[in-house]
Amino acid sequence: MAIATINPATGETLRTFEPIGDGEVDRRVALAASAFRDYRTVDFKQRAAWMHAAAGLLRAERDRVTRLVTTEMGKTLAAARCEVDMCVREMRFFADHSEEFLADASVDGPAVGARQAYARYQPLGPVLGVMPWNFPLWQVIRFAAPALMAGNVCLLKHAPNVPQTALHLDGLFARAGFPGGCVQVLLIEPEQVEPLLRDRRVVAATLTGSEAAGRSIAAVAGWEIKKTVLELGGSDPYVVMPSADLGEAAAVGVTSRVQNNGQSCFAAKRFIVHDEVYDDFAGLFVALMESLRLGDPADEATDVGPLATRRGRDHVESQVANAAGCGARVLCGGVSPDMPGWFYEPTVITGVTPEMRVFHEEVFGPVAALYRVADIDEAIALANATPFGLGAAAWTDDVAERERLVSEIEAGMVYVNGMVSAYPQLPFGGVKNSGYGRELSAYGIREFCNAKTVWIG
Repeated sequence: MAIATINPATGETLRTFEPIGDGEVDRRVALAASAFRDYRTVDFKQRAAWMHAAAGLLRAERDRVTRLVTTEMGKTLAAARCEVDMCVREMRFFADHSEEFLADASVDGPAVGARQAYARYQPLGPVLGVMPWNFPLWQVIRFAAPALMAGNVCLLKHAPNVPQTALHLDGLFARAGFPGGCVQVLLIEPEQVEPLLRDRRVVAATLTGSEAAGRSIAAVAGWEIKKTVLELGGSDPYVVMPSADLGEAAAVGVTSRVQNNGQSCFAAKRFIVHDEVYDDFAGLFVALMESLRLGDPADEATDVGPLATRRGRDHVESQVANAAGCGARVLCGGVSPDMPGWFYEPTVITGVTPEMRVFHEEVFGPVAALYRVADIDEAIALANATPFGLGAAAWTDDVAERERLVSEIEAGMVYVNGMVSAYPQLPFGGVKNSGYGRELSAYGIREFCNAKTVWIG
């Protein structure tokens, strides 16, 4: 795939970029290694000052960056603004709390035969981030802000369809005052990633992306014995029980399903509804999906824009066609409209069975699958009947049901009576084929630190 800005609303190629060669990659890795030797000694106060400066620059450039993101990957202006604001909040959060999160953690010295004993968190070195296009700002900040505040330096291999967003982030940290080499964007081809990861100067890697990409990175890093954090796909369940507020559950469910034009790993995708309220919920849900306005993402009135790539749109189309061909009912949508760009109508299907691809695969577009279940046991079993385990939402006002859903659903995150989201205060990540490790919070910033034991006799 070419490194290029292609407007998904029109299919027009706006700008192309040449990948950098192996010699330039080597030079930049050397710069990162050199920068780390000095940057690791910078105190938290100075790191925080630079991070706050970067957050201030991003907030001041919000309108321009919003339009850049919308142009490159098709998210609506409202969604792009929200993404910028999420980044600013996260940068400020880690600027303010990293020293606290990484303070020496003392233990009972006499209990281990010491006068004093503690764990000290120290940075590892240059970390490679392989990031996707669906949240082209936030995914990078989610990795870079805590990594930088911990004293690491960052090498970024971004998705090929958001090169201008990637380069903007490269310049952002430099303009904020971070020393040269602390954050570097590498416009490289996929085949250049493996030798980069094998380079002894690159000490760890993090990837947000597909299951296949995660396996590839993990295999190389495992052979090289390097730490990795993987945030992969999700097929999140959205369980609705009889005690739920159906109007709110339907409205929030639609928002969750079509956020980012349906291209979010932690969006609700499988709506598992108790038989007692299934018909009422389905009626509300379908009506709301049908009311969404599909169109130009640069139009403030648009609710759902195009998918980011033609390949992605065609894949979603094939998944729905496969389900319909195997007997699923399409309650609304189900087609690509006759218009320029890579649009797909907000879609609801029901009657999904295990022989259909959508039962097992993540659907990365505005497509919701409705399932009818008889009781909470069936709801939990169906929620867990997926290779993924990123997020889950559960709607109930019954305390006993809530405790079972929280305890028994296999996921890295469970939100009750709300939409799965991301907050810098909370750990973010999944289980099963959704990956391992955590981002955000104190857990996230410690992922790329050496928890060094110190024992003083």
